[in-house]
Parts: sequence; structure tokens; C-alpha cells
Amino acid sequence: MPLAAHHVDRFEDFRPRLEAIAYRMLGSAAEAEDAVQETFLRWQAADADRVEVPEAWLTKVLTNLCLNELASARARRETYVGQWLPEPLLAGDPMLGPADTTEQRESVSYAVLTLMERLSPYERAVYVLREAFGCPHREIADILGVTEAASQQLLSRAKKHVADGRARTEVDREAARRIVEEFLTAADGGRIEPLVRLLTEDAVAVGDGGGKVPARAKAFKGAVAVAKFLRGLFRPAEAKRALVGGSPDVYVWTANGDPAAVVVVDGRVVGVMCLEVTAGGIAAVRSQVNPDKLERATARWAAAEHGEPLLKAL
Repeated sequence: MPLAAHHVDRFEDFRPRLEAIAYRMLGSAAEAEDAVQETFLRWQAADADRVEVPEAWLTKVLTNLCLNELASARARRETYVGQWLPEPLLAGDPMLGPADTTEQRESVSYAVLTLMERLSPYERAVYVLREAFGCPHREIADILGVTEAASQQLLSRAKKHVADGRARTEVDREAARRIVEEFLTAADGGRIEPLVRLLTEDAVAVGDGGGKVPARAKAFKGAVAVAKFLRGLFRPAEAKRALVGGSPDVYVWTANGDPAAVVVVDGRVVGVMCLEVTAGGIAAVRSQVNPDKLERATARWAAAEHGEPLLKAL
């Protein structure tokens, strides 16, 4: 029997929330869309008239689909070429979801999404549902088939893992933007000393090329090592222009709510450099250059008013 129009409308009203949950759970917009579409198919096959609380039902189905996907994703990432990083979302992307509270903003930051890879699937589910969407432990326990006490313990462990690996980022957004502008100008200059001054002593730099674009498998660690790497990355070279298909423009932008550099060639996003800016300087530079993970960013970029680039990098 076809799904009644009002049940379709109910699902579509809830779709943005489902996509935001799935993206936080999976770190991939493409996988999030697939999980939400599968949830719709389950909704279509269910007796929707007998579902008392559709939002809770849909959240439960989606979460369990994401848990299954995480289990298989872990196996795939063991054979992934190089470092795996999440798919970045540019400012204004509806999949970023709510950003009214500090917890909601942090849960979708690139730094936290990266750190969530350390969590077990159940820890990740509890962290996302509780921190980003304020679900009560009673509801989370029902979704996961655990006790409320177990849900609380999972959240405690998840928050500890995230806190242990994250630098504090209590920095005004305008100040952070100015730091990014200084960072890009320094990276485009001829000396590493200005870059070193902008980085924390224990700064790291890592990139994800997915085996399709050259990217170092291991992170650069320490301000001097990171600065040398970045200076080399921004040094003009014909081989680099050939690799990305032209001379790129670099913009100061926002990705996952944090300051970022977006590298664009002829309207196509070829790199998103997410910066973890702290009161002590830039603690991490995480670069996504895998073209498969930049398709949504390119679509979003095409719809955005982005003004003039800060510089041409290569």
C-alpha cells in the first residue's frame, strides 16, 4: 500500500534532523544520505498509522542503520589508503544541523568528528543523540536496547575520550578568522618563522587524499615540522597546478562551524583545510583533498556568495 501523503510529509519535515544525526554518526554526507533514504524505505514499509511517536521511531531506525554502517565502515577504513578524515561541510549546509548550544556546535566541528573515530559505535551514538540533540537517556536506552545507567556510562566514556584528545577552542570567531588570514599569508610567504609563531608547539597537520590525491599517510607533528610542510605545500610549482587542474584560488571560509581555507579551481573545490584554532594558536591543520569527499562542498560553493580569494596558492 502506498504511503499516505501526510506520512510522507511527516517524514520530509523530519528529514533535516535525521540527516544531521546521520552525518554526525558517520562523518560522511553521502553515507548519511543513504542511511536516511533507507530509513524512508523502512517507514514506507511500516504501518505508519500504528506508530505512536513517528520521530522517535524514525530516530531509532536511523540510529541502528548507522550502527550497522559504522561496523562495516571500520573494516573498510582498515584498508583505506592513507589517513581517513571526515567529509567537510561548508557554511550554510543544512546537514550541519542545530547550532544553538556549545554542545551542538562542538559535536559537528571537524576536530570532534575526527576524534569520534576513536569511539565505539555505541559511544558515538550516545554522544551524538545526547550532546547534539538533547535526547533523554531513557529514549537513548530504548534506541540502543540498553539500560539508562548504561547509556549514562557510555556518554561519560565518550566525553572523556573526546576531551582527552581535543585542544580547547575558546576563541572569538572574528579573531579566529584573522588568524586564518595571517596563517594563509604566512604560508604563502618565503619564511617559516611567521608560520611557527601562529602554531602551538605540539601542532599537527594531516591530510586525506583517499589514494586519489597525494597526501602524507602520517601526521606532521610539532610547529617547525608543520610549518615546513605548509610552506612547501604553498610553494608555486607547475606540477601542483597540473595535479589540481589549474591555478587555485584560496578563500577564508567556514567548514563545520570552524575557520577553514577553501581551495577552488574553476568553481570546483579541490581542498578544504580545517583549522583548529585555540587561544594558544593553531593546534591542528586537517586537509581534505579526496575528490570523492568534496562533491557536496563543490555544490554548496556554487550556491554561495564568496567574494574575492585571499590568495592564489600555486
